[in-house]
Amino acid sequence: MWARALRVMPQVDKQEWDALDLVSRWLIATRSAVLVMTFVSAAFAGLLALKDGAFDLGKWLLVTLGLLLAHATNNLVNDLTDHWKGVDKDNYFRTQYGAQPIESGLMTIRQSLMYIAFTGLAALGIGVWLVSTGGQGVLWLLGAGAFFVLLYTWPLKYIGLGEPAVLVVWGPLMVGGGYYVITGEWSTPVAWASVAYALGPTAVLFGKHIDKLQEDQVKGIHTLPVILGEAASRWSVVGMLIAQFGVVVYLVATGYFHPVMLFALAAAPSLKRVLQVYREPRPTEPPAELPEGIWPLYLVATAFWYNRRFGGLFLLALLADVTISRL
Repeated sequence: MWARALRVMPQVDKQEWDALDLVSRWLIATRSAVLVMTFVSAAFAGLLALKDGAFDLGKWLLVTLGLLLAHATNNLVNDLTDHWKGVDKDNYFRTQYGAQPIESGLMTIRQSLMYIAFTGLAALGIGVWLVSTGGQGVLWLLGAGAFFVLLYTWPLKYIGLGEPAVLVVWGPLMVGGGYYVITGEWSTPVAWASVAYALGPTAVLFGKHIDKLQEDQVKGIHTLPVILGEAASRWSVVGMLIAQFGVVVYLVATGYFHPVMLFALAAAPSLKRVLQVYREPRPTEPPAELPEGIWPLYLVATAFWYNRRFGGLFLLALLADVTISRL
């Protein structure tokens, strides 16, 4: 179950839940399958610090663990807030693609609060330690992280600011901020480099919010896809994924990245599948070619699939860049 929960968001019933160990329950409740995007951001921060000859393994490990715990806390808070506001009732989108532990009756509100307290306090404890060694700049980063963890679900997601928040968090905050914590220095080129990856998680969130656009309209949740409309949102996703290439090319042209980083552009052929899916309105029924168990995830599943490929190639290219720069 640990391996399964790290790959997908399992649907389990109460009997299966009760038979699980505590770690499996935590992995399912925190939607740990999506934490890989946060790990990649942390990995980029460490590699960019290594590229500049300022890597600190201990600080990187703490930054990575703290970010993963913060993301997990946000997912727990998201489910609890949506339950309290009645969003996830009546077979809402969230309950269809994976277990919503509270709404599905797998855990009580008290148990959810205990999970949030444990996970959040662990993240906060790491943050406080890093502040004690890094100073006021790290304190500002900790405050910004806490702001997004606590306020993303409400009100940011409700007023079209959820998607911009993800771009900021997975880019300048996680990568740029992680680099700052590790090295003690802020780097504008690193912040730009972070955008090359952060556009991916933002596109994934766009895909998810397009998938549940109609449900969010009914619930009064004004995500950017609700505000922009489905067609404009679908093409926005395509634009963001193409823009990733533009940022990489720009940073190579300016000399920050070695030309070996252009290897990340090998993800371009995979965009063909994204275009095939995103150029048409979302179907109302699962297409025949969609693997069993994916629906109602459709647009988001494609964006997530592509993000893993681009992120992996970007990571390999960055490893090569770091190796060359350190020779």
